[in-house]
Amino acid sequence: MSDHVVRPATYYSIFAILLVLTGVTASVAFVDLGPLNTVVALSIAVTKATLVILYFMHLRYSTKLTWVFVGAGVFWFLLLMAFLFADIWSRGWLPRGVPWNAGG
Repeated sequence: MSDHVVRPATYYSIFAILLVLTGVTASVAFVDLGPLNTVVALSIAVTKATLVILYFMHLRYSTKLTWVFVGAGVFWFLLLMAFLFADIWSRGWLPRGVPWNAGG
């Protein structure tokens, strides 16, 4: 663990930013942005998660080895998501409403 001391004002500032972003998320949910609703909501969620990881989980002041493991975790998560979406998008050959075992 690093010996870096973070002032309490930093934590209060990050907490206030997280509260504001939560309010923005809730207010954007009532605005019809069309297909951008998901993009905006996920962008805000990723920003909030990044702030929590950097400051409350002390990643910002951690060693490079910790950054490597976090990067590996993010890489594997993105890889799993890529396989998930590839599987979902490749199922277009199944007609809608037909059960999986209807052929046999």
